[in-house]
Amino acid sequence: MSPNTSAIARIRTDARERVLTAGLCLFTRHGYFNTTIHDIARESRVSIGAIYHHFRDKEEIARSVYTMLLERMVGIIHDIRRRHFSTHDRCRALMAQLFELAEDEPEAMEFMLHAKHREFLPTEKPVCSSKPFAMMRDLVREGMERGEIRPIDPMVASASLFGGAIRMIIGRLDGVVDRALPEYLDEVWTCGWRAIAR
Repeated sequence: MSPNTSAIARIRTDARERVLTAGLCLFTRHGYFNTTIHDIARESRVSIGAIYHHFRDKEEIARSVYTMLLERMVGIIHDIRRRHFSTHDRCRALMAQLFELAEDEPEAMEFMLHAKHREFLPTEKPVCSSKPFAMMRDLVREGMERGEIRPIDPMVASASLFGGAIRMIIGRLDGVVDRALPEYLDEVWTCGWRAIAR
């Protein structure tokens, strides 16, 4: 690849990333249906022609944002699995990471948890059926196999363990929870873990 080809590839990647970042921001702030391609072009400082070079339409931008965020969560869970051995430590690390993400990137969490994806991405699975949520249930299922978690329905166990954390994140995004989420980690973790631990 020549230096010029490499530079052009970087510019195209940068433009694509700026469009996704702008889309995430605008979809979260104004909603999918209240955001136009022109809004995304203004926010991203990418021409409309360049946007259509990378994306077929606004739905493809939203789908790409959704996919990007899901893939990122999958990567985070894989990383946690590599760094921690016990179910207890893996699930606690995941809860801590979710709290950090909600503080550091509230728009990403808002898009994942608040947006009604089925309205504008009707062919996508609901977020609770997505791969990251399935991986969270797998962590709990493995905990049952290891004897760390009582043998109960994995959906019930997952909801008991992570449901409080997700509600706290939603509360923080809605402005109801006023302190930073990591300050609540020990309490939320203890409540969730005690509900399912053997």
